[in-house]
Amino acid sequence: MRNRTFWIAYLLLLVAQLVISNFFRVTPYVMLSILPVMVLCISTRINTFWTMLIAFASGLVVDLLSEGVLGLNALAIVPVAFLRNAIIQLIFGKELFARKEDFTLRSSGFAQVGLALLLAQALFLAVYIWADGAGMRPPLFNLYRFLASLGAGFVVSLFTLNVLASESGK
Repeated sequence: MRNRTFWIAYLLLLVAQLVISNFFRVTPYVMLSILPVMVLCISTRINTFWTMLIAFASGLVVDLLSEGVLGLNALAIVPVAFLRNAIIQLIFGKELFARKEDFTLRSSGFAQVGLALLLAQALFLAVYIWADGAGMRPPLFNLYRFLASLGAGFVVSLFTLNVLASESGK
């Protein structure tokens, strides 16, 4: 049952990402995405191949149904899915995989979960901003965009994490 509630929440958050992508563009410096935290919260029982496929499909849905460059979100989220296990092992240790458990804010603590969110968000944004600019934007603009998007995305990701990785939802 917990698996079903996770996937329902995941699909609802994908719709929320579409709303964010279509209606919350307040400045060219901030690009909000909850895709990295969504992919990070996929169960550790799902292997990397399936996680990458889910991430690609999620990114492609956002690209197709929101304004923007086709394939940009898909391109940026797949590396997060590819490195998800490495991020989790680096931050939380191998115990989660050995026990076949998923991390939660309560069990892992804010510092560890926050660091994992920052790493996932930073990887996503680095690829996204690099591909979106295609060498045409000044490096200082890209740096400002990266930092502003990282800060804003981190705050929004905390709310998303509360939905996907809560004790009651998992």
